[in-house]
Amino acid sequence: MKTLLLGIDIGTYSSKAALVTPVGDVLRTAVVPHGIATPAPGHAEQDADAVWWHDLAALCRQLLDGAPYRGSDVAAVAVSAIGPCLLPLDEAGRPLRPGILYGVDVRAAEEIAELDALIGRAEIQRFSLMSLTSQAIGPKIRWLRHREPEVWRRTRRLTTASAYLVWRLCGEHRIDRHTASHCMPLYDPRTGTWDERYAPHVAPTSMLPTPGWSDEVAGTVTRAAADATGLAIGTPVAIGAVDALSEAISVGVVRPGDLMIMYGSTTFFILVQDTPTPDERMWTVAGAYPGQFNLAAGMSTTGSLTRWFQDELARDLPPRDASALFAAAARVAPGANGLVCLPYFSGERTPLNDPLARGVIAGLSLAHSRDHVFRAILEGVACGVRHNVETLAQLGAQVRRVVAVGGGAQTDTWLQIVSDVSGLRQQVPAITLGACYGDAFLAGCSAGLLRRDQIAEWVRPGRSIDPDAALRATYDALYADYLDLYRDSRRVVHRLAGRQGSR
Repeated sequence: MKTLLLGIDIGTYSSKAALVTPVGDVLRTAVVPHGIATPAPGHAEQDADAVWWHDLAALCRQLLDGAPYRGSDVAAVAVSAIGPCLLPLDEAGRPLRPGILYGVDVRAAEEIAELDALIGRAEIQRFSLMSLTSQAIGPKIRWLRHREPEVWRRTRRLTTASAYLVWRLCGEHRIDRHTASHCMPLYDPRTGTWDERYAPHVAPTSMLPTPGWSDEVAGTVTRAAADATGLAIGTPVAIGAVDALSEAISVGVVRPGDLMIMYGSTTFFILVQDTPTPDERMWTVAGAYPGQFNLAAGMSTTGSLTRWFQDELARDLPPRDASALFAAAARVAPGANGLVCLPYFSGERTPLNDPLARGVIAGLSLAHSRDHVFRAILEGVACGVRHNVETLAQLGAQVRRVVAVGGGAQTDTWLQIVSDVSGLRQQVPAITLGACYGDAFLAGCSAGLLRRDQIAEWVRPGRSIDPDAALRATYDALYADYLDLYRDSRRVVHRLAGRQGSR
């Protein structure tokens, strides 16, 4: 019988899938690693077919190889992916260039300024409930239109990563409303539909996917998709979600006041609200379900920064194994012997929204070791988490519960540092499989096998990370230095960013 649920997530550096029963038991998982391309400073791209679709098909083949599960056992599938991204498609629905990634790609700074001037920054904030930043798709569409006119001439559809995969699976062009919210200024968050009023400055909304809720059925698996993946023809495909939203669902962050902190290549925050509290420093977007809003935020380089550190400064250690670095950092005293790190190695998203921000490590002396520097990086990321959470509080947003997820949540050293710096108590569920687990739940809802409130039955209690009150004074001083360092170095760092080339 078709009772199994398939969830697939395409991440920044890897893709993961899970085959799950309707009661939340995980039967099989699979992972496919990949990379990103950085063809120019501030640009981040991935090939939609060679990475996104390749990984989806490979994951399906691994999980549904007939021993013991096959495509005919799957009741429904849901996909999440990095986002919001931008991918132009031609008349036949084929990609015309690599996908332009989410807020870590900062190429459209000039287009943001142009749209602010044409429409008015205040009007964009009023209409879209947030300001244009590197996370917004609209400026990147304008960049494509003006900077790559030959590609634009052939473009018939504009899509994003998860919407493209849904398109490949079932031939329907659909997008979840959470991701659509970032297609500003083309999306009206009050009606949940596209709006043409500012389309002349960006693109006709007819080129965009039709918005819907994440657990709605987009369509069913086509013969071509079945041949590529091993899924059965006619299997329901949910509209799906951006990866962070699926990750929030996977750990039961679905009630107002729930805050997810996702520790991945970037760190992402989703606070569930029933009434929005818009502010230009954060992103106000649709939630997964009707009547919900998310106050979202994101840092640009966190897990990717620890990966850079290992690849470039710790090549003597086993590749892709940072356990020795974390163990050594745990032995370094809080404060890293007087070091402060700004982790803005790819600019910074919220609450600074500064694409020209760059990484700074201040206070270095000959007395410092590699372990001190790595500890300082972890503490710098923790200061960024505190900066975002304190900004939420300044807006009057209520945070009642904090849930930590993602690869970084597997490392107690890092979570403890974040709790100590921020004063947050973080819950870590027993199962933190990631967005693919949330996708499997969305698949179950789309197939009618589950109700939305049953996610509470899927989430198993885990552990809690409590802040050490004895370190509060140490980290209050570090956090003050962190804020001062950005303010005092900003002008010089911006000049340096302007001189950086591709090599």
